Amino acid sequence: MRIPIAPASTEIEVKRSRFIAIAEPVTNTEEMKAMISAVRNQHPQANHVVHAAIMGKDGAQFSFSDDHEPKHTAGRPMLEVLKGSNTTNILLMVVRYFGGTLLGTGGLVKAYGDAAKAVLSILKTEELIHRTTLEITIDYDIYEQVQNLLNENKSQFKADFATQVTIVAIVPTSQVETVSTQITNLSAGTAVILVTQAPEHQVVQ
Repeated sequence: MRIPIAPASTEIEVKRSRFIAIAEPVTNTEEMKAMISAVRNQHPQANHVVHAAIMGKDGAQFSFSDDHEPKHTAGRPMLEVLKGSNTTNILLMVVRYFGGTLLGTGGLVKAYGDAAKAVLSILKTEELIHRTTLEITIDYDIYEQVQNLLNENKSQFKADFATQVTIVAIVPTSQVETVSTQITNLSAGTAVILVTQAPEHQVVQ
């Protein structure tokens, strides 16, 4: 799965109707509702603000609304486009300004689907992977080597320098065993390595 790293927006026109497509990172329904409300306030003259959203580490949570368009002609096709993108934690909104020509159900399905595809095509995303938090306590003499090891394994970390160096590192779960073994070897078995947070999905930075 992938997640968006920044908002994106674009616009298409179909028979003089404007379809403004907006993609936003989102992690829960409260955020989603607030974003939809904000877009409605930004477009008070719009005829419809349709949405579709997928959330959760496995993309198991979803939401969509046709916002008074004919049933399943707007939010549903947008949701299907989202499902095909393998993206989660994302909210798609399409603001429609009616252009005076009825599109029919087939035309609406295509227009909203095309608007969703257009904004997804410019959306920047990152991979979502399992990561584990480790607390590592080492002596000063191997800190630079451990720092290089963590960087090589795409880990995020911060260090606290006291009598010894304590590092809190967020490590790709697939690399935890390798990292732990190498640090143990570098320290001749004196390093203390604790798992402080179970594996979870986080963004690769």
